[in-house]
Amino acid sequence: MIIDLLRNKRIMIVVAHPDDELLGLGATMNKLITEYGVIAHVIILGEGITSRSDNRDPELWKEELAIHNANIRSAQKAIGYQSVSIYSLPDNRFDTVALLDIIKIIEAEKEGFSPEIIFTHHGGDVNIDHQRCFEAVITACRPMAHEKVKTIITFETPSGTEWRSPTDPRHFLPNMFISVSEENVNAKILGMQSYEFEKRAYPHPRSPEALMIQAQRWGISVGVNLAEAFTIVRCVQD
Repeated sequence: MIIDLLRNKRIMIVVAHPDDELLGLGATMNKLITEYGVIAHVIILGEGITSRSDNRDPELWKEELAIHNANIRSAQKAIGYQSVSIYSLPDNRFDTVALLDIIKIIEAEKEGFSPEIIFTHHGGDVNIDHQRCFEAVITACRPMAHEKVKTIITFETPSGTEWRSPTDPRHFLPNMFISVSEENVNAKILGMQSYEFEKRAYPHPRSPEALMIQAQRWGISVGVNLAEAFTIVRCVQD
């Protein structure tokens, strides 16, 4: 089984914003950590909030950014992942940052954590930060002889992936599904509720009800009660 390939592995999760780590694979992370001995390290590249102003001025959002960072720690406790690195790239403005600079962050994190597997955003998301995050991961993990990352897996991000135009060819087409329990999904929901500026009421995709429905939807599609969906971009086995 594919999930057995993840057992006892060092897994790095690279996301653009606080809450993406939960939206993408919160239930799966909780399962892998509690049942499969996974060591998970989360990298949050962007500050995730200043785009709500016409002009970016982090000083104006100083109080909110402090709350946002505290929320990350609360969400971490809900899921149980072991470590997190937090950066402050400009929210929804990753296209103003040199791609090389983002790549350098990921390369440095790889060097420090030595992951075998990386999870990151689907490259076709409507959100530009998600797109750049994916591009940076792919570039930082070029398949050369010395590369330790043998597997790259992408996830959907509700309120970012499904809003892609229906005529766009870059839709999320999952080819890997991980069955999760109601307890795993509830951990994901609890973590999302920690994010004071990101949680929403139903029928928004980030609402508790919608997150459970999404898990039911993917579960139904593969014949289990609840699941999260992924796309395997690369998997090299010795």
